[in-house]
Amino acid sequence: MSAIFEILAEQRIADAIRRGELDGLPGAGKPLEFDDDPFVSPEQRMVNRVLKNAGFTPPEVALRKEIAALPEGAQRSELKRKLAWVLLELGGKG
Repeated sequence: MSAIFEILAEQRIADAIRRGELDGLPGAGKPLEFDDDPFVSPEQRMVNRVLKNAGFTPPEVALRKEIAALPEGAQRSELKRKLAWVLLELGGKG
């Protein structure tokens, strides 16, 4: 039954796009930003949002961004090892 609703929804979205009803929406042409990680508890999401609003970036997030910006190589491998240690330390606390 849910497949029917999915097909209907997709069809209505396609019709709206064809008619131009979705043109000019805020953020059009920009990538979506997903702030909420579905694998994180609601309490942790709240803490993450407070920290983000305060301008704080956890070390593991900064390392992940740095790793993603690098091409494959020795420097990237070293940062991956450093990230693994940071995550191990975080897992040991609690």
